[in-house]
Amino acid sequence: MQIFEYVAVLTSIVIGLGITHLLQGVARIIQHPGRERLYSVHLTWVAYMFVNAVFWWWWEFRLSELDAWTFQIYLFVILYAVNIYLLCALLFPADLAGYDGYKDYFYSRRRWFFGLAAFSFAIDYLDSWVKGPEHLANLGLEYLIAAPLQTVLLVAAAFTREERFHRVLAIAALAYQMSAALRYFETMG
Repeated sequence: MQIFEYVAVLTSIVIGLGITHLLQGVARIIQHPGRERLYSVHLTWVAYMFVNAVFWWWWEFRLSELDAWTFQIYLFVILYAVNIYLLCALLFPADLAGYDGYKDYFYSRRRWFFGLAAFSFAIDYLDSWVKGPEHLANLGLEYLIAAPLQTVLLVAAAFTREERFHRVLAIAALAYQMSAALRYFETMG
């Protein structure tokens, strides 16, 4: 087993657990409709995180092109996967007791959710910056604008309960993530 395969197994398990958590939450909603009050913004972020986790797992295959692995790279990849898992887990608590549905829960945990989401963009941007100007240039102008902008918007989301802001941000984030996935990762070759 090569080092990439070794790392891919662990990160695939972590990402798989995150996706499982999302799917179990959606299955509970389907199994018990009307038990809990649903919230469209929350469900949009659920869809976003599903696409994000699948997108990240597909992107991870590009790590097979690395010539040399260091412990720092290994740790970075593992922590990134853990961050995605935590984002997935935050969307569906084990129990909604004490909350008046998903809307109440979502806003009570918004600082954690959006803080971790902003952190993932910040570390991705930092990782790209550390790889040098050529790497950043290869990512294109879109990345240079989108990553910092998304980070700022996610930090803002952590500190506001403005429902219209959250609704627009959730829809825009999901649309952008799906667009990026379709545009950048059609093939892996």
